[in-house]
Parts: sequence; structure tokens; C-alpha cells
Amino acid sequence: MASIQLQGIEKWFDDTQVIKGIDFDIADGEFIVLVGPSGCGKSTMLRILAGLEDATAGSIRIDGQDITGKLPSERGLSMVFQSYALYPHMNVASNIGFALKTAGVGAAEIDRRVAEVARTLRLEQLLDRLPKQLSGGQRQRVAIGRAIIREPKGFLFDEPLSNLDASLRVNMRLEISRLHEELGITTIYVTHDQIEAMTLADRIVVLDEGMIMQAGTPRELYNRPLNKFVAEFIGSPKMNMMPCEVKDGRLLLQSSAVDGPTPTALPSSVAWLGVRPENMSLCDPEQAAITGTLVVCEYLGAEQFAYVDCGFDDVMTVRVDPEMQLGTGGKVGIDLQADRLHFFDQDGNRT
Repeated sequence: MASIQLQGIEKWFDDTQVIKGIDFDIADGEFIVLVGPSGCGKSTMLRILAGLEDATAGSIRIDGQDITGKLPSERGLSMVFQSYALYPHMNVASNIGFALKTAGVGAAEIDRRVAEVARTLRLEQLLDRLPKQLSGGQRQRVAIGRAIIREPKGFLFDEPLSNLDASLRVNMRLEISRLHEELGITTIYVTHDQIEAMTLADRIVVLDEGMIMQAGTPRELYNRPLNKFVAEFIGSPKMNMMPCEVKDGRLLLQSSAVDGPTPTALPSSVAWLGVRPENMSLCDPEQAAITGTLVVCEYLGAEQFAYVDCGFDDVMTVRVDPEMQLGTGGKVGIDLQADRLHFFDQDGNRT
């Protein structure tokens, strides 16, 4: 296990800066998840940590030791890639133990450690199989086993579950969570999947255009986003955003479908009102300040979402009782949970 410190990390590709001065400390044994849209720099940041890319500026310290210029093999980190990258001609046992073999470890010690890793990952019955004889989830466990056997100071995961189907993804997510609880190894995990980020992370780091937008626990980011970007990025479905303004201490929503203003004490800088789908409810349009047309309903079994066109750029998403039978095309009202509203200024910062 190890603590990791990133200090002023920058990365340029010719004239394009993709990492813009990142400072971040990772505690010993912490599980950090990097999320952000495509091109935000999360995979590049992971590759810089691994030593597969050089930082243009800044330093990386592991347990206080500067490893910025060291080779990947000298950093004590193990990386699990999106592609399993298993040797097709080697069986599971040989794939897991290959790093030890190249390091000159004796055969008996390799066998002992392979058996130990196989027990941890429940691969004992598969050690003689070739990769082509394994399912996607089994291959990913072998890739993780190959990383574990090196007894690294930290794990780096680069979207390891993106090639799996939905049910396997759930199983592997539970496996990774169990492994972290059992081994306690510092982990940095890159994903674009909201559920992976929310369920696995001790802390989530949200990146955009090579900068940290916010870092915190899943609950902190979901319940108190520092800016509009994080508010809309964290959560599925995303937070509803409504353009608004404050006049004479009253909040006015900028839509013809809003029948009346909402009184509230707010600074004049407010430009956006954000509301999560679960903090909105459908109501009688005759008694609602916000009305719209119900355009789509999505019934998902355990939950249901209603999509309402209120005249904003985006339709409003409302989580409703899955037992409700809703017909599209009719006029509905929307009620807001007053203590669950989020306000942002013109620059997108929380007010």
C-alpha cells in the first residue's frame, strides 16, 4: 500500500495541453475513481501515473519518494487495462505467474503465489485453461490476478469492465470491491460509468478539459456539487437544469410554461436552478407553478421516469412511482422539493 501525491502535473501534446496543473493527494489504501467526459484527460492521467506517458511538468511521489522520472517497472504499481491483454498461448496459471517468471522467481515460489491468487479470485478450477476457453469476466479476473501477484503498492484500472455485458459488469464490480476490502491496496480507477464510480469510490475526482472540477465522496458530489458541470455529470438520470433569474428577491424561471414565480431569498447572481429527478413530483397542473406536456414515460420495473416538456431547452426528468399509469400527451404540473434545490450563477458556480 502507498500514499500518492500529484503536484502540478501538466501534459502537452505539441501545442495542445490535455492536463492543466493537477494537484491531488491520495491516502494510503484509498480507492479513487477518475470520471469525466471523453477527452477530459482521465486515461492520460492514469498513464502518467503508470509511467507510460511522461509528464510535461510537475512531480509524482509515492510514499514521499519522487518517482516522476522512473520507469514503469520501478514504480511499484500494477495496471489493469480495458483489453485483457492475456497471452493466448499460455494457460491461466502461466498468465498470472508470468511477471514473476521474468523477474527470475523460482518455480516453487511462483506456484505458491499463483495458487494463493487463484484462491483469492476463485480461479482454482481454471488454471489449466487457455484464455479463449474463458468468459469475459473470467479473463478480467485473470488480468487482475496478474496484477495482484506482483504485490504492488497500488493498482491502476483503466476502464476494466467496459467490455463486459451488464450482468458480468455487476459481478466484477462486486469482485473489485471485495478485493479492495480484503487487500486494502491503494487504487486509482478510471471509468465513464456512473454506477461504478458511485459504488466503488472512497472519493470521486471529476475531470473536465484536464482540470479537477470537484473531488469528494460520492455523497458529497451528488448532494452538494460545487458547479453546474458536476451537478449534471454526476447522477443518472442527470440533474434537471432550468435557466432563471432573480428580480426583487423572487425567482423567475425563464419559460412560457411557468405560470408564476417562486418566492425565495436568493442572490441576484443566480442563473440556473437545478433539481434532481427524485426531488420533483407530478401534480395537478391547476395548482402548479411549473407545467408542461408529458412526452415520454420509461417504465423500468423498479422505477419509472416521466419526461416533461416545460418549454426549456431540455425536457424535465421526473422519477415517479412505477405503479403509476401515465398517458403521454397530456398537461401535467411539476412540484419541487424546496429543501433540495441547487442554484448556480452564470459561470456555473454554486451560489
